[in-house]
Amino acid sequence: MLDELSFPLRSDEAIEALYRALLSAADDHDLEADMNNGALTVEFEEPPAKFVVSPNAPVRQIWVSAHSKSFKFEWNDERRAFVLPDSGDDLKAMMGKAISKQLGETVTLT
Repeated sequence: MLDELSFPLRSDEAIEALYRALLSAADDHDLEADMNNGALTVEFEEPPAKFVVSPNAPVRQIWVSAHSKSFKFEWNDERRAFVLPDSGDDLKAMMGKAISKQLGETVTLT
């Protein structure tokens, strides 16, 4: 687990990297990404939806709300990334899958 000082740095890096990947994907797919006070939102017009990605400092996790579910990413030292403990997906991989499901087309975030 990350310490109190490392978590904000790592979570900001991860969310910023995801934001850049989403901006790139928005060129080819019908989505809009926005950053506001450390939280990232992804909005869709058709079908309408909103995903939210935000750091949760007290538990040192990144939380994602998508498809009426909450996903809680934990830091993995070996992979140097935030991952879902159950599936092993990192933040970009999981978001790519969630966006693909939302849009009904394959979206790969790089």
